[in-house]
Formats: sequence, C-alpha cells, structure tokens
Amino acid sequence: MSELLLGPMLRHVTETSATIFIETDSMATVAINGVETQTFAVAGHHYALVMLEALEPGSCVEYTVNLDGIERWPLPGMPASVIRTLGHDGPLRILVGSCRAAAPHELPFTLSPTVDAQGLGVDALRAHGQRMQTQPREEWPDLLLLLGDQLYADEPSPVTRRRMSQRPPEDPTPPDLVGGFEEYTWLYHESWQPDVERWMFSVVPTAMIFDDHDVIDDWNISMSWVNDIRKKAWWNNHIVGGLMSYWIYQHLGNLSPDEIRSEGMLEHLLSLDRSTGEAAADYLHEWAQESERLTPIEGGYRFSFARQLGATRLVVIDCRNGRNLRPDRQMIGESEWHWVEEQARIPADHLLLGTSLPVMVPGGLHGLQEWNAALCDGRWGKPIARLSEKLRRFLDLEDWPAFDASLRRLLSLIDDIRMGPSAPATISILSGDIHFSFIARASFLSDSSTSKPVFEDRRGSAVHQIVSSPIRQSLSRRDRRLMDFAAGRIGRRIGGLLTRSVTASAHQAAWEITHGPEFANDMALLTIEQRTMRVAINRARLDESGRPLLETVIDAEM
Repeated sequence: MSELLLGPMLRHVTETSATIFIETDSMATVAINGVETQTFAVAGHHYALVMLEALEPGSCVEYTVNLDGIERWPLPGMPASVIRTLGHDGPLRILVGSCRAAAPHELPFTLSPTVDAQGLGVDALRAHGQRMQTQPREEWPDLLLLLGDQLYADEPSPVTRRRMSQRPPEDPTPPDLVGGFEEYTWLYHESWQPDVERWMFSVVPTAMIFDDHDVIDDWNISMSWVNDIRKKAWWNNHIVGGLMSYWIYQHLGNLSPDEIRSEGMLEHLLSLDRSTGEAAADYLHEWAQESERLTPIEGGYRFSFARQLGATRLVVIDCRNGRNLRPDRQMIGESEWHWVEEQARIPADHLLLGTSLPVMVPGGLHGLQEWNAALCDGRWGKPIARLSEKLRRFLDLEDWPAFDASLRRLLSLIDDIRMGPSAPATISILSGDIHFSFIARASFLSDSSTSKPVFEDRRGSAVHQIVSSPIRQSLSRRDRRLMDFAAGRIGRRIGGLLTRSVTASAHQAAWEITHGPEFANDMALLTIEQRTMRVAINRARLDESGRPLLETVIDAEM
C-alpha cells in the first residue's frame, strides 16, 4: 500500500482550476475529490500532479487525498485542507518571503526571543502557519510567494550532513555540499514535511523561484565562475540533480494546466515506466544538461513564469539559470527578456515583478556593484578587469546593479509601463536574498524637468521595491554593520562617487528607503483591494511563554 511522503501541496490556483503536488513511496493511483491521476517515477521516487478544473469561482472546498482507494490525507488530528479559488469578495492577500534554512523547531531558544542556539531564530513561515490555524479562512493568504533559497544545498543541516557522511569514499562531492538528485530530495523532505508547514502548503497556493543557495553560492555570478566550476569533478552531477529536482518540486507547480499540457514534459514522464523511473531520470538528465549548457550563452530553460490574480498581474523573473554571460553580461537572455516584457505589459490594476535578487540595493552597496561591473567590463583596462572580477566573486556582487545593462532595461520597461495609457496603480518589485527587509520608492527622471529625479513630483504608477528576507536565516554582525554603513550618509556618498567615476549617464530612477531596514526573520504580507495596496512586514519571535508569535514592524500603504 502506498504512503504519502510529501504534500499535498496546493500550487497553481485560478478562479476555476487548481493543481496539487504530492510525493508517494511507491507507484499509485491518486484521487482528489473524484479526479484521478497516475504517479510518475524518477530515479525511484514517485510523484503526481493532480489537476482539478471546472471549479466554482470564489469557492472554498475541502479535499482529501486517496492513494489506491485508501484515504491518506488529512492526517489524524490535522485541520481540513481546502481549495479556495480566486474570484472571492474582499482583498487579495499575498505572503512573500525568501531564504529559509531547515532546522528542528524544538531547539531551545536560548540567546534571545528571536535567535536560537543555531543562530537561525524563529521560523516566520511556521509562525504564519500557526496563526492561520486560529484565523477565519477568509483572512488567509491567497498566495504564498517564495523568492529563492527555499533550500540550502551548500549549507545543509546537521540531519542531512549525517546522511551525506555515508557517501562512498570515491565520491568527489565536497562534504558540505549535497550531491545529485537523491540528496536534493532529502532537502525538500526536511524543509516541507514538518506538520504545520505541511498543512499550510496544503491550503495556500504556492509559487516559487530559486536563487543561488538552492544550487550553490554565487551560482552563475560571472563567466569566469562558470568556467572554473565546470572544471570540478562533482559539478555536473550537482547541477543536473539540482535542476531535475527543482523542475519537479518547485517549477512544475508554477504552471497552469494549459501551460503544462502545452509544454508536454509531464505528459512524456507519465508515458514512461512508472515503477522505477530510470527512463524518466535519463530524460530529465538530458534536459537539465542542455539547460546548463545554454545558460551562459543565451539563457537556459525558461523558469520565469506569470500569474493573473484577479486584477493583479504577477511576473516572476528567473535571475539565475536564465543568464547570458557572454559576450555581454546580462541578467536574462534575450528571448526570455522579450517574454518578461510581454507579460509585464498586460494591463492590470497592480503589477508585481518578482525577482530573487534586489533591483535596488541600499546606499553605497548599489554604487559599489555598478562600479565593479563597469571595471569587470574593461572600463579601466584588462588588468583592472581581472582584479575586479576577483573582487566581484569575493564580495558576492551579483544583484541587478552588477548587471548594468539589464538594470537599465528593466527600469526603462517600468518607466514606460507606469506612464502608459493603462498604467497600474502600483508597480512593486518583490525581492529577497540579502537577509534584511525594507521598502524603497522610486522617482524617475521623467517626473522632473531637471537632470535629477524628484521624489515629491511623481506621476503615473507608484513604483516601490519590497524586500522580504529572511524567513529563517541569520546575518552576521559583520555583514549587518556593513549594511548599516552602506545605507548611511557616508556609505551613500561613497557609492555615488564610485558610480559617477565609471557611469556615462544617470539611471532612469533614484531610490529612497522609506521603511526599514529590519534585521530579523520576517515575511511581507501584501493586502490588495481595488487600486490600493498595504504592506505589513511581520517579524517572528517568541512571547514570554516561549510560543512563536508575529509582530508587525513595518506597515505601509503603497
């Protein structure tokens, strides 16, 4: 008899459809509310994506999961799981976060109310799930958006490290890095199996995009990095396993039923041997290998995706696997960029652009990245370019300012959309990665008759960047002091001097931090109603009795 290993995870939900992802321990027929599908197998693992269609808009329906006719979900003592379709009355709520390290929840919180003995602190995702269990369903988020580092493949937990220690002696993979597909599955199980999170995933639709730690730190930061990493004996097994597991566990659920059918990959997997999954593993291995080959040239497989959430448009941009690193350094390859532009121009009351890496980095760090990128591109000659490349990798200079041409292109697109005839009320860039949270607003040159943006004179859509990070991770005291300095007056001045020393023309936008930064485990809750939007950044901590709670540290109207 088949058992449920992971899920059910509610993934893509519209007014009339829903997809639900599960993993089982053996081949099975999966049934959810009368809709049946077969599992597909990959390298001995068994998965299913159940697609429910012809649902009622604005409805809330409880569901169960049956494997070969036996009910396996909900688990005993767990609240019921439901599908809430879009189209309901009331506001749209989107919960946003990034950077979540796996660790036990029962560790003693000995250092402070927000930091545990491992330095990771209270899990903000789990705290939101616990709060949801006491809330009316109409107050739950309509979407959970995870913007990278859902896993830490290069910083596995002690639990995973113990399993990794059993590798054969001839395995060349470094001891602190997960290896191929099998070891990646361990990370997903550890992160997504705990009871509260598992129930939360079963009732809140989830969209997600990876960042570097889902594979390895600094993934595709530059062409020299790519050339160096491909010389490692362990790299091919690691990257192929990472892409294979990402497509199954994360990306497949980002797609609508129509997109899944059009792409055809799931249909092909279902046509292969369902018992062992050797043929499916070979198929996905070849696919991942080709995507990895194309990445530095023109961008690999398109992992960017979009969702229509009523009158709100969400476009999520892959900033890692989609890069074009030669001959020019581009955050996104040309064909994928045209797709992003087309999706972002679809009229909406609110446009949300999700990107794991920030577009605006506080103060001097923004200028430092622009300066370094120009030197890496040869602005001061080849010897300086080689030194600058080493600095880029040493300091992890990899956000949008480190890809100047791509940054200008994105800002130009935003400027054009916000001033168009059907401009959204708001355009919000949603990001993570940097282990602190803040809100910044943009002012564009087109708002002013002078050569400088003027914050008090804004026309068109209101443009903001909302950074929410981490869900559960730490920022060292050294890095926090660096961030504080960079965001301060002196840091901003140094950054401006660096930018002016290498930049021929000003950017279309200037940024001003209006809220934050906040250094704590937190998540951002966007509440959208008609043409207004509020953002609450909620910090996770312990109350006096040691129970997790959420406190709002930023509350802003966009």
